Amino acid sequence: MTLLLEAKVYIVGAGPGDPELITVKGQNILKQADVILYTDSLVNEQLMEVAKPEAEILKSAGMNLEELVDCMVTNVEQGKSVARVHTGDPAVYGAILEQMRYLKRAEVDYEIIPGVSSVFAAAAAAGIELTVPELTQTVILTRAEGRTPMPEREQLKDLASHHCSTALFLSATLIKKVVREFLEAGWLETDPVVVVYRASWPDQKVVRTTLGQLDETMRAEGIRKQAMVIISKAADERLLTEEGKYESKLYDKTFTHGFRKGEQVNG
Repeated sequence: MTLLLEAKVYIVGAGPGDPELITVKGQNILKQADVILYTDSLVNEQLMEVAKPEAEILKSAGMNLEELVDCMVTNVEQGKSVARVHTGDPAVYGAILEQMRYLKRAEVDYEIIPGVSSVFAAAAAAGIELTVPELTQTVILTRAEGRTPMPEREQLKDLASHHCSTALFLSATLIKKVVREFLEAGWLETDPVVVVYRASWPDQKVVRTTLGQLDETMRAEGIRKQAMVIISKAADERLLTEEGKYESKLYDKTFTHGFRKGEQVNG
């Protein structure tokens, strides 16, 4: 079915880096948009290759908020469709709230197209499941406090005290602080950590370490930006060889659900 674009702003999640990890809908919008405004510091330029020849392609890394929104508003008012392309999924650290606020004030319609977040690309690259039955069933997506302050009730130590899978965005330069707060929250130096640099890009790097060795490992690997840090007991590679432990009930032959009756086990 052909997607007919309206004269409005489409906030498109481009995925983590691999141009094949954009959604079909997101790619169709890039193919038809009159104007494409993308975060060139993070979004893979190969995605722009699908744009129609007459499309205007603009880079936004050097723009401030007013310039960015003025560009979108002006083009929509001229009857053009605008694809505002963000890395990953716009809903997570996408800085889209302030853009939507300006667009709403200008009475310009917009639509958000979800994308694949880097946290899921990182988990896939590392070959881990973030939610393992009876081990961890919760995932916290957060960041260490740096120039952007954290709300009082979202301090890293407090979040770490839940001892669930924790994925840290935008925190590669604050690893000493991360380690300190996790240890203060009761984690062990031997607890597993996986660091994924530039998940899904050609130069992707997956590094496995422990909480106690995290800072030293990242320094040795030269990783200080564009890294997803996943601290989780689910990142332990030994889980792959511990047969019968932490298995989902979904495929247990004795478990009954709406699509299958479980087998009885004779005592």
